[in-house]
Amino acid sequence: MSSTESVQDNPKGGTAIHDDKFEDVAHIESHHSGTVVNRNRNVSAKIQNPLTGVDRAQLYKLADEFCDTHGFQDKQDLFHRAAVLAQNPNDYESLSELTEDDKYWVRREYTNKWSQTRSLYFLVIVCSIGSAVQGWDNTGANGSNLSFPKEFGIEDNTWLVGLVNAAPSLIVGTISAPLCDPVNHYLGRRGAVFITGLFCVFPVLGQAFTRNWWELFICRCLIGLGMGVKITTIPIYTAETAPPSIRGALVMSFQLWVAFGIFFGFCSNLIFYRIGAIAWRVQLAAAFVPAIPVLLMCWFAPESPRWLMKKGRYQKAFASFCRLRFSEIQAARDMFYAHCQILEEMKAHQGTTYFTRLRDIFTKPRLRRANLASWTVMIGQQLCGINIMAFYSSTIFAEAGYNIRDSLLASFGFGLINTIFALPAIWTIDTFGRRNLLLLGFPLMALSLLWAGSMFFMDPANSARVPVLAVAIYLFTIAYSPTMGPCPFVYAAECYPLTHREIGMSFAVQQNNFWSSVLGLTFPSLLRALQPWGAFYFYAGTNILGLILIFFFMPETAQRTLEELDFVFAVPVGVFAKYQLSTWLPWWIKRYVLFRRDAKLEPLYHLEGVAGEGTRPERAH
Repeated sequence: MSSTESVQDNPKGGTAIHDDKFEDVAHIESHHSGTVVNRNRNVSAKIQNPLTGVDRAQLYKLADEFCDTHGFQDKQDLFHRAAVLAQNPNDYESLSELTEDDKYWVRREYTNKWSQTRSLYFLVIVCSIGSAVQGWDNTGANGSNLSFPKEFGIEDNTWLVGLVNAAPSLIVGTISAPLCDPVNHYLGRRGAVFITGLFCVFPVLGQAFTRNWWELFICRCLIGLGMGVKITTIPIYTAETAPPSIRGALVMSFQLWVAFGIFFGFCSNLIFYRIGAIAWRVQLAAAFVPAIPVLLMCWFAPESPRWLMKKGRYQKAFASFCRLRFSEIQAARDMFYAHCQILEEMKAHQGTTYFTRLRDIFTKPRLRRANLASWTVMIGQQLCGINIMAFYSSTIFAEAGYNIRDSLLASFGFGLINTIFALPAIWTIDTFGRRNLLLLGFPLMALSLLWAGSMFFMDPANSARVPVLAVAIYLFTIAYSPTMGPCPFVYAAECYPLTHREIGMSFAVQQNNFWSSVLGLTFPSLLRALQPWGAFYFYAGTNILGLILIFFFMPETAQRTLEELDFVFAVPVGVFAKYQLSTWLPWWIKRYVLFRRDAKLEPLYHLEGVAGEGTRPERAH
C-alpha cells in the first residue's frame, strides 16, 4: 500500500478514501506466486488468500505501509505478526513470529469457538431483539383477522383484508428496503437500527386507535417503512462483526428472534382475546414491546468495523475490532486481512453512486451471481408457504371447524414449535451448511403440506380431522424452522462484497417482502377459490419448485470469510450447475441411496492458503 494514500474528510460526514488506493491492489497481486483468480469469472473455482505467495520481506513492507497510512506506527510489530498470521491461518502453531500468547488466543478459536467477547454477544442480542417485532406483528395480525374485518365491514372483501395484512411487506418490497443503502451510508449500522426502531414503536401503537380500515392500512404501511431498513441492516451488522466459524449461528439469531416474536405474539393473542371488542387492537399494538430495549441499548454496541473501514475510519475500526475479539492479535489479523480483500473488492466492484451500485448487482458477473443466489433463497422462503401460516393459521383452523379459542390455541402450538425447532439451527447452520439444510427442508415441507391438504377430504364429523390437520401443519413447521427459517437472511447478508453489501441486501429483502406481500394479499382469495385443500396442494408444488432452484443456483457459503466468498460467487452459474447435476448428484445417489461407502466426491472448490482448507467437500459444494 502506498504511503502517499490520503484520507480526507467527506463533506457529508465521515471520511472517504481516495481512489489512488486501488493502485495498491496491483501492488499486492503482483507478488502472488500464481495468477490471481479473476473475481468476476472464476472458472477454475479457486478460493485464494490475497496474501498467498507474498514473500516475508514484502509482507512486512505491506504491513509497514498500512501502519504508516492509517496511524498505527506504534503497533508495527503487532501488524507484522498479524500479517504473517493472515497469510498462514492454518499454520499458526509453527509460526515463529507469533508469541505464545498470540498462539493461545488463535488456538482458542478452534477449541472454544463459542467463547466470544461480551461486546459481540451484546451486539447480537440487541440486533436479535429488534427482529422480534416482525414476528410479533405477523401473529398480531393472525389473531386480529378473526375480528377487525367484521368491525370495519370488510369481512366479505378478501382483497381488502389481504391488503391490510400485507401492508408492511408491500412497503418493504416496494419502498423501504432500497432505503437501506443511503440510510446505512450516512448513519452507519447502529444509527440505522435506532431510526428504524422508532417506526416499530409509534405506528405499532397507532394501530390500536384506528377508526376504519384505511387508517389501519396507513399505520401498517409506516411499520413497513421502518421494518424494511431494519431487517436489511441487522443481518449485515451481525455478519460483519461475527467470526467465520460461527457467523451463520450468530446471524441466524435474527430469524430465531422472529420465531420468538411469533411465539410471544400468539401468547398475546391468547391473553387478550377475551377482553371484548378491543381485543384485536391490543393484539396488534402489543408488538411495540421488543422495540423499546433496542432503542435504549443499540448505542452501547460497537459499530461494524468493516463499515468504519469502508468510511476510512481505521482507528475507530481497530478499536471496534478490539471490543469484538479477545486479543489485539485477533483484531489486527482480521483488520489487515479484511483490508487486503477490501482493496481488491473495491478495485473489481467499485460503484461510485447508488444507481451505479444498483446497476452493478445486475451487470457485473460476480455480483449478478450473488444476486441470483440471494434471490433464489429469499423467494424460496415465500414459496414454502410459511408466511401464510404466520398470517392465516387461525383462519385455516377456523375453516376446518375450530372456534376462536381453539383456533388461537392451535396457532399457539404452531408458534411454540416454530421457536423450539429453530434452536437446532444454531449448531447445524455452520456444521451442516446452509445449502444442505435447504435441500433437506423443502421435500419434507412439501410432504407435510400434501398431508395437511388431504385432511380436508375427511368427514367433518370425524373428531380426528382437525387434530390430524394440526399435526401435519406442526410437522411442516418442524421441517421449516431449522432449515428455511434461518438461512435466507444469513445467506443474503454474507454473499455480497462490502462495496455492494447494503444495496445487495436491500434487493434481497425487497424481493422477499414483495413476494410475501403478494402471498398475503392473494391468500384469502386463493383460499376461497381453491378451497383449503387446493391451497395446501398449491404450496406443496411451490416447495418442489424451491428445491429445484436451490439445487442449481445456490452455492454454499458456510465457514468462509466474507472476503473469500468473492471467489465462490465468481464461479460461473453454468459451471456450478453442471457440477451439481453431473458430479454431486451421482455421488449422492451412490453414497446415500445405494449405500456405497467407496463413493468419492471430487470437490468443486480448490483452496489456496485459506483457513477453510479442511472443509469437507460434500458439505461445501
